[in-house]
Amino acid sequence: MLSVAGNGALQNVLVTLETQRTKIAATQKKGYLFIAIGIIVAVAGFASGLPVPSIIIGLILIIYGGSLLYRISDELKSYQEAFKVQVIGTALKSLDDSLVIEPYKGILVNEFEATQIFSETPDRYKTEDLVQGKADKTAFYFAEVHAEYKTEVQTKNGTQTEWHDIFRGIIFCADFNKNFNGATIVKPKDLFGAMGAWFSKNLFSFGNNEIIALENAEFNRTFITHATDQVEARYILTPAMMERILTLNSNSKETVSLSFVNSKMYIAFPLCRNYFEAPVFKTLLNPEILNQDITVIKFMYDIVRELDLNTRIWGRN
Repeated sequence: MLSVAGNGALQNVLVTLETQRTKIAATQKKGYLFIAIGIIVAVAGFASGLPVPSIIIGLILIIYGGSLLYRISDELKSYQEAFKVQVIGTALKSLDDSLVIEPYKGILVNEFEATQIFSETPDRYKTEDLVQGKADKTAFYFAEVHAEYKTEVQTKNGTQTEWHDIFRGIIFCADFNKNFNGATIVKPKDLFGAMGAWFSKNLFSFGNNEIIALENAEFNRTFITHATDQVEARYILTPAMMERILTLNSNSKETVSLSFVNSKMYIAFPLCRNYFEAPVFKTLLNPEILNQDITVIKFMYDIVRELDLNTRIWGRN
């Protein structure tokens, strides 16, 4: 496990940024306090029958508090970026010198759709914190993604737009060293997925996709496998690979989804937490503060080893 306490370079970066964090936290607390007092003064004035002076005083306090937050906003942005580039970047280099993080890059929406894992097309899409590198022979990258679609409901007050998650979490991509002829998709086998699989197998099929029953019973209970080329899917999902995917899935909080397309393997990890974000009101000098971020980094890096992707059973055609 990557250690914060035993990493001198990382500790030096944290000490430097802690001074900046302390100043930002103090200013933000002061700004929020003035805004809160301003609201309380305005409300109390209404209750006591002195609305005009209380609103004036309250607005002055609120405006002053807001100005404090505005003045610190550029420094906050600089601190957040420095945390990702310097702290997370140093942690990555400690794990493998090839690893880099680019906070403002991610998985582009057309690649997200090309994974073929998701049935909905995003209407709103955000991605950030692209991490890329190479583990031995295998190049890989991953990024945070939040994709949503919208529905519109007619109400008596007009059209109401509602947003629904397609996916929120991390998309991981690795070179599979094989030019696939088709696509193999592995998705969680929940109630709706099982019903869809039954209809697809017994009543109709979607395009050239087939539902494949593989030799591993536990794998079939956990996942539904779609493929355009059944023979190729079985070459990809060998008994050893299925066992490794099950092990990987058991270490993830939510059931993962995978696809093998265009010579790449994609894994979608559903997560509800936004990773690699700088804390403002918690000290950076507490070793525990980075544990979740470092655990995710190590988990993603170890996928190449866990799935044995460095063993080149094929060459590219």
